[in-house]
Amino acid sequence: MLTMPDKPFRILPRLNADNEFFWTSGADGKLRFRRCQDCGYYIHPATPICPECLSKRIETEVVSGRATLLTFTENHQPWIPGFPTPYVIAIVEMVEQEGLRLTTNIVGVPAEELVIGMPLRVKFESYDDVFIPLFEPELQ
Repeated sequence: MLTMPDKPFRILPRLNADNEFFWTSGADGKLRFRRCQDCGYYIHPATPICPECLSKRIETEVVSGRATLLTFTENHQPWIPGFPTPYVIAIVEMVEQEGLRLTTNIVGVPAEELVIGMPLRVKFESYDDVFIPLFEPELQ
């Protein structure tokens, strides 16, 4: 888990019954998504009904935390006061399922070293009870 005394300011999500599992699951270093217990489809963002088979048998499950970099941009505009620039905004695809994607930040590597398709792993940044899933290059 990434813990820094000088963490950047972040606008945190409002926790509710539908998303609390996702934003608090990093407490144990594990990333979780909802998954249909009938067809096995991972669902993100969470919904009460599987979009593939319409089952209501949805449970929360741990995933590997491994992903692939699909696309990214390096932001230089200071949109959020106190959030240092530049930073990388990316869309990553989890290895468990094609289409299981997150919009996130890439950390631990300069943007010039990022390559589409590179393997990544989750790393959490904690803010009280909220754990933000960030991604860094996976060590080979």
